[in-house]
Amino acid sequence: MRTMLLAVAMVAAMISATAQAAAPSHAVADAQALDLAKQAIALRSVRGPGNKTPEVAALYKAALVAGGFAEGEITITPVDDTAYLIARWPGSDPKLKPLVISGHMDVVEAKPSDWRRDPFTPVVENGYLFGRGATDMKLDGTMAIASLVELKRQGFKPRRDVIIEFSGDEETVMKTSAIIAEKLSGADLVLNIDGGGGKLNEATGAPEYFTWQGAEKTYADIELSVSNPGGHSSQPRADNAIDRLAAALLRIHDHAFTPEVSDLTRAYFIDAARYETPDIAAAYRAFAADPTDKAAIATLSANPATIGKIGTTCVVTMISGGHALNALPQHASANINCRIFPGHKPAAIMAELAAAVADPAVTFKDVSEGSVATDASPMRPDFVAAVKTALAGVYPGVPVFPALSSGASDSMWFRYHNVPSYGASPLFMKASDNFSHGLNERTPIATISPGITYYLTLIPELSK
Repeated sequence: MRTMLLAVAMVAAMISATAQAAAPSHAVADAQALDLAKQAIALRSVRGPGNKTPEVAALYKAALVAGGFAEGEITITPVDDTAYLIARWPGSDPKLKPLVISGHMDVVEAKPSDWRRDPFTPVVENGYLFGRGATDMKLDGTMAIASLVELKRQGFKPRRDVIIEFSGDEETVMKTSAIIAEKLSGADLVLNIDGGGGKLNEATGAPEYFTWQGAEKTYADIELSVSNPGGHSSQPRADNAIDRLAAALLRIHDHAFTPEVSDLTRAYFIDAARYETPDIAAAYRAFAADPTDKAAIATLSANPATIGKIGTTCVVTMISGGHALNALPQHASANINCRIFPGHKPAAIMAELAAAVADPAVTFKDVSEGSVATDASPMRPDFVAAVKTALAGVYPGVPVFPALSSGASDSMWFRYHNVPSYGASPLFMKASDNFSHGLNERTPIATISPGITYYLTLIPELSK
């Protein structure tokens, strides 16, 4: 109890740092979210030996049961060395398709020797929660759990079933992600709390804007390989496997995919332009108006932060070749990692690369694992309106607009089953504070209370 009271006091103290946020009226939920996140961070839920993801699932189940969920409505299913959790809150109208709240329990590996603090020992310091999973995404998961418990405490009764689920290997092979999406393929809509979010101003800390994620680029790994008989290095020949592979890689480097825009990305460029530097802002507006604008394409293509927003990208990430220091190579290979704009299949992108290389001695093979091609989710008016309403309750006047993600999440698998999925996490952070997947991961605890207020509006809005 003393730990919870201290946590309540710390969360309340940090609220003043976010002046535009509404005053909290759910201190118990705020404290539960922080305390539960700290317990989850302490469990090293990393794929491989010693994986504690099943223990995180047990922790979450205990919190849900204590908060009023029927134990029989919660299942934890082991898969290999991990597990996934599905919990159902039955609605009053069984004819309605369920609302799914989606997250994951696993985290990216973290080596304690590289961190300033042990990554699996949660620490609250200077207004931040430190630890692996603080941002991606144990705090967001426990905020959603605490919000559902708070809704039960307040007597809310959903019309449609509300399902909260957590996968166990989203950061690696997504085996449980695919299983869950297939089981819940009859859902009306998925609220993915592992995507989207708000940006805080670097100088003032004030909320600037909020984006919801309506599409993801398709991940693909394509292997290029060249083989020939080789021979003695003292007798070089014109046909060298490494040379031919190197030439192919340079042609891929020089190949530019056709830039493109969708309704979702056009809306992003128009709204996000006001927060960019003058040159990027001008390029955003010009590209949104005309995706063939050469000057805009040149500006956006030259910037690593924006090139992925205007189309497909493919880049070499690994190479391997040769078998001895004094022998001509018999084999050379390379991996090309592609992030494919929604609407294109990996096979078509691989064919375009092969045409650019134009060398029959170079073979191409799709070696992707745990990835499927998906289109963007529709820009559903009911979802967009619900997000705007929920956000206005905590950050009045903050702009809300869609975004395309370059990374993959569990939304991919739901979209594969034609279930609309949207990333809409309420976490607000400065760009300089985002250490997700990196060293010294941290999240401001001032985001907890307004985030729960957001969920307390959004979940009822979407479960009508």
